[in-house]
Amino acid sequence: MILAIDVGGTKMAAGLVGRDGAVVRALRAATPQDADADSLWKTLLDLVEPLAAEARVEGVGVGCGGPMTWPDGEVSPLNIPGWRAFPLRAALAGRFPGLPVRLHNDAVCLAVAEHWKGAGQGARDMLGMVVSTGVGGGLVLGGRLIDGGTGNAGHIGHVVVEPEGGPPCGCGGHGCLEAVARGPALTRWAESQGWTPGTYGGGDGLRTSTTTGDAGDAEGRSWAYREDRAVTGRALAADARAGDPVAVRAMRRAGRALGIAIASATHLCDLDVVTVGGGLSQAGDLLFGPLEEALREHARMEFARRVRVRPAALGQDAGLVGAAALLLAADRYWSPLR
Repeated sequence: MILAIDVGGTKMAAGLVGRDGAVVRALRAATPQDADADSLWKTLLDLVEPLAAEARVEGVGVGCGGPMTWPDGEVSPLNIPGWRAFPLRAALAGRFPGLPVRLHNDAVCLAVAEHWKGAGQGARDMLGMVVSTGVGGGLVLGGRLIDGGTGNAGHIGHVVVEPEGGPPCGCGGHGCLEAVARGPALTRWAESQGWTPGTYGGGDGLRTSTTTGDAGDAEGRSWAYREDRAVTGRALAADARAGDPVAVRAMRRAGRALGIAIASATHLCDLDVVTVGGGLSQAGDLLFGPLEEALREHARMEFARRVRVRPAALGQDAGLVGAAALLLAADRYWSPLR
């Protein structure tokens, strides 16, 4: 078994993954908010220890939010302020002496999972995307994960889609895909246009799913909306489905930004497939309709027209599957030089 770990800002998960990529058992816990480094580490250990006691673990694979130093594995996740330059890989190596411990960005692990066992199986050249509280991705070319010099290849969230007058981005730039299409940015834009959640009668307009077959957001939660009137991407999509004109425009804005970014990536990398997961992707045609429209408008070179966009398939276990693949399919997803 591989011990797989998925660390996010709202939840941590750990699981045992067999050689076939199947998650045999998984445990999850809320990520402590405003916690210090030791409390966060203890929460993770409380998940890991019962699993380590159940099986002979042959290696440890980890997906974690960035930024991080890669492949050394010091992590400083933006949404986990208690960990700054936290030596996560070294700490796990100390707990599991003699075993390989491999760590990568969580969006990269999600992309790897979809290429290995999900919607991107069989593709030689694929971009895997996550659209949730942030926008990230991973790039597979020639059937192998492309890391880049710092492990950040495929970070499509910072492709510029609105160069003139685009919204400011957390990276310091303007008009990045993430600044336009990530859930919090999208709801802020909708509010600025007069949207108030739930007032259009869209409370039950979005399907509810608790199955692992439906992709949750980047941190694995299944898609659900129950008229809580919260300012969330879920609420925005529900109101769009109910016909709220501002919500519809917001989803169209996000979809078109994604389509433009995918067209640029396709022209650069000659892609076969792009998989899109994360919470916002659960909006279905509200997002994918304008995405396809913009993609076909901008992917005009003949070779680029063949790209196909598919919803991610693996659901809340994707992060664990991708983390395990760093060891179980290392010939494709881990550089031998690392």
